[in-house]
Amino acid sequence: MKNNRKFISIILCILGICCLVGALYLIATGLLDKQASEDTFEELRASRENYSELESLPLDDAEIATPSPAPLLPSPTAESSETATPEPTPEPTPVAIENPYRDSFLANDDMVAWLQIPDTVIDYPVMWTPDDETYYLYRDFNGKSNKNGCLLLDTDSSLDPLTTNLIIHGHNMKSGAMFGNLTDYEKKSYFETHREMYLYTEDCCKTYEVIAVFRSQVFKKSDNVFKFYKFFQADTQEEFDDFYNNIKSMSLYDTDVSATFGDRFITLSTCVYHVTNGRFVVVAKETGTAESYLPFRD
Repeated sequence: MKNNRKFISIILCILGICCLVGALYLIATGLLDKQASEDTFEELRASRENYSELESLPLDDAEIATPSPAPLLPSPTAESSETATPEPTPEPTPVAIENPYRDSFLANDDMVAWLQIPDTVIDYPVMWTPDDETYYLYRDFNGKSNKNGCLLLDTDSSLDPLTTNLIIHGHNMKSGAMFGNLTDYEKKSYFETHREMYLYTEDCCKTYEVIAVFRSQVFKKSDNVFKFYKFFQADTQEEFDDFYNNIKSMSLYDTDVSATFGDRFITLSTCVYHVTNGRFVVVAKETGTAESYLPFRD
């Protein structure tokens, strides 16, 4: 009996050591993955500093726009000075500049955009692989195995032609990487200081403002409920209203941001665990184009 107890104790001790070693291995692997991923992204972020925001080619011309000197006008006479109408100031010619993410786009053709939310860790490339949506789910920018993965543009979203809604998926990493801090938007105070986000594409930088924040889940196909992850295009007022009314009613708070038929959106989605297949969702409305970029592909 004593020998049996001793044998069981030894087995339990060995199992305990194995579990401890396994746990330490997982922690170490996770830290290494995070560091490797961040090193790659830091290199990409550093490359954008190589491009200054100096004027370059005008959008519609082949040469740099040089403002023409204003024509000399005769001095107004005493009689005409009271009724003279000042000449209107001409609008500045829009110009395109170098894309700050040019090197990143050229380094990997699967990159379709770069997402940035100022003053947050969300500052990452967005990958799109319509033939295999999950390719970068556990791969880094260079295609190497990595638990952090990359941000993924849903295969049913498109930048060309641009769909009404762009859905971007990202892991909710405990380290805070990727969309690990997206749930901070649960607090309205956080939203107030992080209302805007930017999506840098090959052609331009699109600006967005958060319009709704909510929790949801991936439902069964047979569930007759609103599924945010199925909305990509609104070709009719009815399709738009169904999406818009649902996200506004589900929002955790009122953002005081409204939208109308014809507006476009970006939807950020990450896993949460309040229910099975839970999702935390931030929807933002496109508000304009901050910059336009020169073409850089042959």
